[in-house]
This record gives sequence, structure tokens and C-alpha cells, in this order.
Amino acid sequence: MQNVTLKVEGMSCNHCVKAVEGALEEIGAAGKVNLAEKTVQVEYDESKLSLDSIKEAIEEQGYDIA
Repeated sequence: MQNVTLKVEGMSCNHCVKAVEGALEEIGAAGKVNLAEKTVQVEYDESKLSLDSIKEAIEEQGYDIA
């Protein structure tokens, strides 16, 4: 398993948290958003997912990776 912390711009509320964490869950990653720091800690299996696919899933929700 791989762990990475991404800086995510545009998150401001619990809806944002659920959108990001839900999008990651849909692709098979586990995400934990820290709204105060505007980060998401992602755990994923690098043999099944790429970092680019994780970033894309977040960006598709309308957020920017810093």
C-alpha cells in the first residue's frame, strides 16, 4: 500500500469532504480529508491505481490539486 498527502484547493465544507472521500472510495482508494489544512491523505494499492488516476478522481469533483 502506498500513502500520499495531496493539497486540494476549493474544499470548504462537509459536502466537499464527502465528495472527495466518496470519489476516492469509488476508484478503490481510501481518503481522509483534513478540511482545516485543505489536504487529503490517500492510501491506495499502487499495483491497481496510479497517482494520476487519484488526482483525476478529485479533479472530476471540481477541486484542484495544488
